[in-house]
Amino acid sequence: MKVTDIIQGSTKPYPSLEIVPPLHGIRKEELLDTVKQFMPFEPKYINVTCHRDEYEFRERPDGTFSKHLVRNRVSPVAVCGSIMAKYAVELVPHVICGGQTTDEIMSELHDLRYLGIDNIMALRGDSLISEKRFVPTKGGYGYASELVTAVRQFNAEHEDEFCIGVGAYPEKHFEAANLESDIAMLKKKVDAGADYIITQMFFDNEVFYRFERKCREAGITVPIIPGLKPLSTIRQLTLLPESFSIDIPLELTTMVKEATQGRNTSDAQAKEAVYQTGVEWCIAQCKDLLKHGVPAVHFYTMGKPRNIVEVLRTCF
Repeated sequence: MKVTDIIQGSTKPYPSLEIVPPLHGIRKEELLDTVKQFMPFEPKYINVTCHRDEYEFRERPDGTFSKHLVRNRVSPVAVCGSIMAKYAVELVPHVICGGQTTDEIMSELHDLRYLGIDNIMALRGDSLISEKRFVPTKGGYGYASELVTAVRQFNAEHEDEFCIGVGAYPEKHFEAANLESDIAMLKKKVDAGADYIITQMFFDNEVFYRFERKCREAGITVPIIPGLKPLSTIRQLTLLPESFSIDIPLELTTMVKEATQGRNTSDAQAKEAVYQTGVEWCIAQCKDLLKHGVPAVHFYTMGKPRNIVEVLRTCF
């Protein structure tokens, strides 16, 4: 079932999830055991992220170096197939521009169509670790809007197979000059044929409400689904802003620091206090979003289900 049909047919807000493909060496039973913990809350779909290939240079005995492709994770297609075989839940694999030619992307779409998947997330993808800015693959796409256009063309040739989701940044993408120009780029993706939007994580709901309002003012009418992630460690106060270009509200940082007062931050009790602070904050965010009438809430699990399960148990 297409995500847009799920949204239109739902009588109440629902949760959806995002998981990261496991590292090589992990058996499918371990992944399925993690997914099992979410199933009592009836998530409507599970997004499966895609990590582009990286390269490393290895020194030869003669002192020269050779370039090697590094793939550390199970493919999204394999993850989708294993979950579909076990659970009755829609899968939404991420399809990215980075690291792929147009022909490789078309081949991936055929694989997903073969599996019977109805939805994808069309994303540009991140730059390589060695790159300061995203560099398109030769013979590939440089923008998510181009990928959306290509998927729409694929749909036209195959009887409208895929419902297309795209990502958005309530606090703007770090490469954008300002929020308004970032929303203009988002509208290009929607105008190209995107059916719905899922946002990057945020920790201040007012940021999301402002973003949603500006999107509507810009003429974006498709559903906008907020994305949440509970803060789980004190290190994330710096790691999350650095990795995702997001702000952590002063109130939350103060609560986290107060949770560790009188304790060594490496102490188990301090870690658990921070963890529970993050859960409580996320619960409050989720309840407020539901009160404001969002169609769904998307949760970034990062492969760790315990805190997400606590939020789902309270809110859904």
